[in-house]
Amino acid sequence: MDEDVDLDELLDEVEQKFFGNVSVSSLARGDPRDAGECGKDNAGERKHRTTGPEPPASSTTDDIDVLLEELLEDDFPQLKREAFPEGHSVEEKKPSAQSGGRKCCPVFVGGSSVPSGVGTATSKRSCDQLRCTSCDFRVLTFDDRAWDSSCDYLFLRNNAPDREKLGARLRRSGGSRAFACQCSWFSADGPTDLRERPGLRWVCGKHQA
Repeated sequence: MDEDVDLDELLDEVEQKFFGNVSVSSLARGDPRDAGECGKDNAGERKHRTTGPEPPASSTTDDIDVLLEELLEDDFPQLKREAFPEGHSVEEKKPSAQSGGRKCCPVFVGGSSVPSGVGTATSKRSCDQLRCTSCDFRVLTFDDRAWDSSCDYLFLRNNAPDREKLGARLRRSGGSRAFACQCSWFSADGPTDLRERPGLRWVCGKHQA
């Protein structure tokens, strides 16, 4: 019963602050003695509201929020803590930044004399960000080396990506560059367009700017 009385008093204070002397709690309780008088007051109040300037909605809302917080602070501290928790803030979601980068188009591989980087039709650079779409391994490179004729799929399968173990099937070859993933291998001297090597499932994995 005491909580109902306190709540009625709180509503009365809010009503008196913004809408005059009409008691919200009296209307809510439905006191028959005040029905006629309240009806007249409400009619006059509606007339006054239609003729007078209305305060901005945002301003009125802010004032109500401040008043409620002050009243809750005094009369309902526990309810205030639940309605306005300390340190509560709404984090704005920011779109995640997409990782930038450039891809070779077309993709070239080349010997050790061919510079590495982003390859284009006019700048035939050897891609150093190759990844195999078949085995999903990054393609390793070895400058001034070429694959020995004894290299095979089983050797790569058992030893890639260990560079030291792969060296057992590499031979010195000035100006050459050896490439290998876990399922394919290739030796290049000059710039080679991978579109001419359909057996190699290698794609550019993007060069960071």
